[in-house]
Amino acid sequence: MIELYYWATPNGHKITIFLEEVGLPYTIIPVNIAAGDQFKPEFLKISPNNRMPAIVDHEPADGGAPISVFESGAILLYLAEKIGKLIPQDLRNRTQVLEWLFWQMAGLGPMAGQNHHFSTYAPEKIEYAIKRYVNETGRLYAVLNKQLADREFVAGDYSIADIAAYPWIVPHELQSQNLEDFPHVKRWFETIKARPATIRAYEKAEALKTEALDPDKLRNLLFNQSAKTIQP
Repeated sequence: MIELYYWATPNGHKITIFLEEVGLPYTIIPVNIAAGDQFKPEFLKISPNNRMPAIVDHEPADGGAPISVFESGAILLYLAEKIGKLIPQDLRNRTQVLEWLFWQMAGLGPMAGQNHHFSTYAPEKIEYAIKRYVNETGRLYAVLNKQLADREFVAGDYSIADIAAYPWIVPHELQSQNLEDFPHVKRWFETIKARPATIRAYEKAEALKTEALDPDKLRNLLFNQSAKTIQP
C-alpha cells in the first residue's frame, strides 16, 4: 500500500495520474498547503523540503521497513522502477525518458511555476518578471512541440515523462500560452486528457477541492476507491 501525501497541484497530479494508470493501491493523505500542513513536524519527517507530494511505501521491493520518498520526479521514478511500468527497460529508451523527466523537473515545472506566481499571485505586478517567465514558458512549449512532431508521446511510448509534463500544461491559459500555437502539444495534451486514469485523477482532485462535498463522500472517494486495484 502506498500512502500519498497530496494536494491538488500540478506536482500532486503527477502521482495520482501514475497510480491510477498502473492500478497500484494507494490512500491519499491530504496536505492542505493553504493551511500550512506542509510545515507540520510529522510531514517534515518524510518531506524535509516542506513540499508535497511525498509517499510512504509500506511494501518496498526489498521487503524491509517502509520507505518514504519526496520530490515528484523521484517518486515517479521510484514507483515506475518498483513495478516495471511506464519506464523502458532498454538503455536507450530509458535514457530518453529520464532526459524528459528531468527536463520537466528542471525547466517546465519551475518556469511555469514562476509564470503563475508573477502573473497571477504576486502582490506587485513586475512587468520584467512577467515577460521573462511567460517568454521562457513559451520557449519550453516550443521545445516540447518540436519533440512531439514525429511521435505520439514525449519519449516514444507513454511514460513517466508524459505524466510529469502534462499537469503543467493543464493551466496553459494562466501561463499566457495558446495551444493553437503548438499543434503537436495540443494533440498530445488532448490524448492524455482523455485517458481514463487522467480523468479519475482529476476527479479526485476536484473532490478534494470542493468544500461543499459531504465528508463521507470525500472519504469514500479518496480512500476506499483508492484501495481498489484499477487496471490501466
